[in-house]
Amino acid sequence: MTPLYGHDEAVAAFRDGMEAGRLHHAWLVSGPEGVGKALFAHKAALRVLAEGQGPVGLPGFDVPDDHPAVHLVAAGSHPDLMRLERLPKDNGELARSISVDQVRGLQRLFGTTSSFSPWRVVIVDSIDDLERAAANALLKNLEEPPPFSLFLLVSHASERLLPTIRSRCRLLRLKTLDDDAMTSALGAALPEAGESEIGELKGAGEGSPGRALAFRGLDIGGLDRAMRDLVRDGDPTNAGRSKLAQSLSLKAAQPRYEAFLSRAPSMIAAAAKERKGAALAEALRLWERAQSLASSATHLSLEPQSVVFELAGMLATLSPRSARNG
Repeated sequence: MTPLYGHDEAVAAFRDGMEAGRLHHAWLVSGPEGVGKALFAHKAALRVLAEGQGPVGLPGFDVPDDHPAVHLVAAGSHPDLMRLERLPKDNGELARSISVDQVRGLQRLFGTTSSFSPWRVVIVDSIDDLERAAANALLKNLEEPPPFSLFLLVSHASERLLPTIRSRCRLLRLKTLDDDAMTSALGAALPEAGESEIGELKGAGEGSPGRALAFRGLDIGGLDRAMRDLVRDGDPTNAGRSKLAQSLSLKAAQPRYEAFLSRAPSMIAAAAKERKGAALAEALRLWERAQSLASSATHLSLEPQSVVFELAGMLATLSPRSARNG
């Protein structure tokens, strides 16, 4: 089973509740995307279900590979576990939200006695995806939880949830991983990758293994070098940003374009950390503009070549040469 790296404090907090016999019925597992929240919920659910059958005797969330619960959960057939997530539509795309009918389907779980242990577990991945009626239906379960029920609610933006839902949950905030944890997580996910590739992805992931893995094969190192060149040298003739905009506007370059949208604001933020006074204020203003443009580009179907040209221009503005010329 995939190991969980970098969240020892959160695991310990959950385990404390288990060992004290006072496990809270609802846990809101929050934090940035790609840091392992869904994996945390999966492993926590498995450990609870396994211990419900008897002592496991291993630290943290570990469960022996030959435990019956491991095979049932892996096969998606454990009768005491339900997952709520966006379902695929006929065209293969995922639905935009988790429906109220899916939440009402929890009655199949709670309307019968548990099969292998006292516990019945629900994972919602993610609770941010619940439509309003579904959120209200889930709230009823959280307000009057059945005995030995456990809800593990994954959230990328817990501050946007209904206050009534947040108030019924114990919050666990998972943080971005440090360098050592990132190296271990990427090494485990990519055993065939070399040290240089792991290092490149680690830098691009900024503490998020999921984000780093999404960048694999996109030559993120080359993309970052092009952006660093703009920050260092500027672009007085517009040649650099034009070349970058043309290369990322091709249909085949869509994944790399999306990576650029993610990386450009981060590059500006990194440059801002090296500035003070008026230069810092200007860099922060550029970062805000870049964040706004990058976050809306895909949603509003903006023309990629124009978006890249504008963001690359913001990077070039950070150049000391641009400042002197100005």
